[in-house]
Amino acid sequence: MPGELPESLTHFIGYLLRRVYAQFSACGDSGESDSRDFLVLDALTGHDWESQLDLAERLGINRTIMVSVIDRLEARGEVRRTRNPDNRRQYVLSLTDEGRGAVEASRRAVAERDARLTSVLTPEKTARLDELLARLLPESAQPLVQGTEYLVAQAHLRLRRLGDDKLAGTGLRVRHYGPLSALETQGPCAQQRLAELLAISGPAASQLVDDLVKQGLVRRGRDPHDRRRYALEVTDGGREALAVIARAVDGLAADVADMLGPGGEPELRALLLELLGTTHSGPAFAERPEAATR
Repeated sequence: MPGELPESLTHFIGYLLRRVYAQFSACGDSGESDSRDFLVLDALTGHDWESQLDLAERLGINRTIMVSVIDRLEARGEVRRTRNPDNRRQYVLSLTDEGRGAVEASRRAVAERDARLTSVLTPEKTARLDELLARLLPESAQPLVQGTEYLVAQAHLRLRRLGDDKLAGTGLRVRHYGPLSALETQGPCAQQRLAELLAISGPAASQLVDDLVKQGLVRRGRDPHDRRRYALEVTDGGREALAVIARAVDGLAADVADMLGPGGEPELRALLLELLGTTHSGPAFAERPEAATR
């Protein structure tokens, strides 16, 4: 059951954010493209943006992905892109009348969806959650990202990037921390069992395990309790990798504590656990494979 997860996971804000992010993603029809579209439209409501690249950096959106977002919004007639007269290499982004109508409709939908997703929290707790999540974003992005769902998504993605930066050059990723920790603590177990422990879908677990096996960090052996199926276990190389990732996670946790300020980290953890259910009880939610590998 999810409640059997190693304490090192349930005390890691990055892991809890991934769980909440995936839970939110599984509770409706809002996809990543919808999320990015809204963030860009909402950011353009106050004024034109003189640099597409600057807006991408402020929102934490990859440059290449930002191009496709603007292409999509421009094709729908919601955004106008013109050359910056002061810098011909840059585009000025402007919201059209269609874009203003779209963002207003999206805001209402976002508010309704946020209310459903945070219904287990009081309005005061939701406001505090939003305040703490915003602290995990770059200062320049904080006024541009509104709504609990979008704050969760952007905070999750930023912590993932920061953690992966600490592992640069190792071939390891923060996403490897969960399965390696679970297997090291629980011992050999079937892939289905690992998926249950991490509360991710079978395909998501398969992607993670294939990656770890390819790197020699996990091996597939025969399950001693059922010779008809494989059991996963951490290799010596996997234990060494886990120690490396754990140091990066500790460094990331220290960064998170600094960003949140005194008392902020345990308060945010408690609010995220309340969103998930403090006992982590219940069946694993269905998670898209790509969500687990972020």
